[in-house]
Amino acid sequence: MEPPEMINAGELVLKRWELEWAPEALAAVKESLPELREFLPWATEAYNLDDAVDFITRSREGWADGEEFNYAIFTSVGELAGSIGLMTRRGPGVLEIGYWTRTPYAGRGYMTAAVNALTRVAFTLPGIARVAILHDELNKASAAVAAKAGFTEVGREIREPQAPGESATTIVRERQH
Repeated sequence: MEPPEMINAGELVLKRWELEWAPEALAAVKESLPELREFLPWATEAYNLDDAVDFITRSREGWADGEEFNYAIFTSVGELAGSIGLMTRRGPGVLEIGYWTRTPYAGRGYMTAAVNALTRVAFTLPGIARVAILHDELNKASAAVAAKAGFTEVGREIREPQAPGESATTIVRERQH
């Protein structure tokens, strides 16, 4: 199972992460820390270039292992607008989508377009019957993207909060093939 390395999504293009983009990834995370740190435990003031390189390196290894497929999201003029990925951690027949948006690109429908494009690709992969999005119940931005992309709530999971803005409840949303 391997999705394409590049996906066209209207005004956006999703490209498999490359190490040369690490400085721009760092800039995107730093610029977006006020929003990201609330729900993403890795998004802290200490995030640095080594962390960005490590993320991209792990992304490339995960791709090679067939476990996760992470993409940088670029606008039509080449600006890095965020990151999105498919992960196999939910088990056979289902892929999970995770994402974050660079703050200046939030609220433009970009992430919904990226989620729709990646979902479409996921359903072309062998054996995939469902695509899931998990988000904290307090993460209204991620909830809005999932709902606009047609994902419906199928369950809730209780867990220990990992980031400052999190509750103890993860909402699980899915789309069926």
